Amino acid sequence: MLDETIIPIGRFAPSPTGPLHFGSLLAAVGSYCLARKDGGRWLLRIEDLDTPRVVAGAADEIMRTLESLALFWDGEVVWQSRRTERYAAVLARLDEKGLVFGCACSRKEILASAPHAGEEGPVYPGTCRGGLAPGRRARAWRLRVPSSQVCLTDGVFGPVNQCLADEVGDFVLRRADGLFAYQLAVVVDDADAGVTQVVRGQDLLSSTPRQIYLQECLNFPHPHYIHLPLAMAADGQKICKRHGAVAVVDDDGGDLLWQVLRFLGQAVPGVLRGAPPAEVLDWGVRHFDLAAVPKRSRVLDPLRGN
Repeated sequence: MLDETIIPIGRFAPSPTGPLHFGSLLAAVGSYCLARKDGGRWLLRIEDLDTPRVVAGAADEIMRTLESLALFWDGEVVWQSRRTERYAAVLARLDEKGLVFGCACSRKEILASAPHAGEEGPVYPGTCRGGLAPGRRARAWRLRVPSSQVCLTDGVFGPVNQCLADEVGDFVLRRADGLFAYQLAVVVDDADAGVTQVVRGQDLLSSTPRQIYLQECLNFPHPHYIHLPLAMAADGQKICKRHGAVAVVDDDGGDLLWQVLRFLGQAVPGVLRGAPPAEVLDWGVRHFDLAAVPKRSRVLDPLRGN
């Protein structure tokens, strides 16, 4: 565990697959306020590793939106697409330790042979764990997982326990298309940047045990994890880019930040609704109360400011 007296280093890590939306803004504001509250640093990482999904110009638009909301980051922006040599070196290190193996299975084969489905899909059945069958070649590289429980205490949702072998199976670190997987990249990036505090959406909570186990394999420290409730659209799905971008026009940035803080359970005064973004953020930094953050995801109603 990290020393709680250490000045926090937080981060925001959007994927440039489209403009910023309200759901990702929750993570941006929450991570910013919690890092700055204790005099910490707030970093920006562009997670553009999944190149087929990257939208040209989206990263620049995201950064302009953050700046218009007075969400200014520290240091240089980190781009995952420029760090593939680092990920390859870490994967080679795991291979030397005998912790990874090549897997020849296609998605169809896994679906057909998986013993059951976990929270995020079929559990890998371990088909290639003992070596590749004759005539087969590795498509992806997977991390061997233990049968023991991985445990963490989330800052909002409390204790979380997961048996990776039963609920996930050996998981992918390098995909069949040659791209490095999110789980590997995020662990390496956070460790290299000295991140001590990871604030993000509740939808990523179930992947956190995988990251903790990978950190243990690499002797990396564990950041403190804080997962925030999701903003849901009227169709019952979490708000994402297809539900529309965050529009910051004229002087409505402060109103938007006010809505974000209210959604996160913060008692931001009504008089600040529509104030300049820097003023609303200053209140958030000084008063952000993690204990007030709700655990329940809910439908966003911007007219009510929830």
